[in-house]
Amino acid sequence: MKTDIHYINSKYPSIPDLRNRAKAKIPRFAFEYLDGGCNDDVNLKRNTQRIREVELKPKYLVSYKEPNLKVNLFDETYDSPFGIAPIGLQGLMWPKAPEILARAAFDHNIPFILSTVSTSSIETISEITEGKFWFQLYHPAEESVTKDLLKRAQLSGCKVLIILADVPSFGYRPRDIRNGLAMPPKLSIKNVIQVLKRPEWALKTLINGQPSFEVLKPYMPKSLNLKQLAKFMDSTFSGRLNEEKIKKLRDGWKGKLVIKGTESIHDIEKAYKLGVDGVIISNHGGRQVDVGQATVDSLKTVAPIYKGKLKIMMDSGIRGGADVARVLGVGADFTFLGRSFMYGVSALGSKGGTHTISVIKKQLKQIMEQLGCSKIKDFVDTRIY
Repeated sequence: MKTDIHYINSKYPSIPDLRNRAKAKIPRFAFEYLDGGCNDDVNLKRNTQRIREVELKPKYLVSYKEPNLKVNLFDETYDSPFGIAPIGLQGLMWPKAPEILARAAFDHNIPFILSTVSTSSIETISEITEGKFWFQLYHPAEESVTKDLLKRAQLSGCKVLIILADVPSFGYRPRDIRNGLAMPPKLSIKNVIQVLKRPEWALKTLINGQPSFEVLKPYMPKSLNLKQLAKFMDSTFSGRLNEEKIKKLRDGWKGKLVIKGTESIHDIEKAYKLGVDGVIISNHGGRQVDVGQATVDSLKTVAPIYKGKLKIMMDSGIRGGADVARVLGVGADFTFLGRSFMYGVSALGSKGGTHTISVIKKQLKQIMEQLGCSKIKDFVDTRIY
């Protein structure tokens, strides 16, 4: 049964409001895992700063119809030009977060991407979304694990596979190291105190159980201690993507194939020649590398060359409807947001997904009315160069 898809809690009408509420509701170690980037947060901050330097020009004296947010993407028509990006360990921030967001995405008819290292299984998300979800694959070292993950995704109805290019190594994240969230994780006295200060989070986590890597459970030995878990994760993934891996995945996956994390003409040209269907320009939300350029600057380079040849999508740094509009104005076909949705769920629990989607849609619709954009493709005509 669908929830009220127009639900908005008027106390939290913006993404910064949700972020502030989330910070007050979940333990600091969980919030810092969600909110932080790598090294000195340079790229984390730059992503959003550079997006907000994009200017769009209103056209008022035009014939205008009611704005239509629908977008055709990979043989599907979605109700909005944004989706929910994959995030690892979502259940750490709020219990059942992947399920909450998958349900909201399904009700609003937008894409939800499940990560290999999320806290809900492929099968659970498939049931919630009736198979209308995307799956992001980290790169297992063993080919048998890859084949089984792809088989499970296909049997579950998934038609879009995301493969990662930006995790040849895990980002250096000082907050997570201080908080004991680097592998192996540690529950320090400091972290216990943080949990005690967040009784609602603690109670719901107690009721729902500690989060675990549900997608990977079939491949994990039972009763792992923390050190054994760390060794398992290190031995399970081989992060660097190469042409051979892409070719195998292209041959083995019958649906749409998308590479996420590509930012350079060099990488996107190779991906195009290997037959991928789309790219998500991304730097993992500023969590992997701190010395690169902002994603919107990569988009400015890539979109004029590959738009029409590949589906050009973008995440990292997009926070709300105005940012979605700016990125569409630069030339993206579609956008994804991650942190904004996790702020929403952490702030408002089971209603957080629907609330956040509704807020972003309202923001975007209002901007379309101001700019004179009847359709999403009209945004590219409003950009000021």
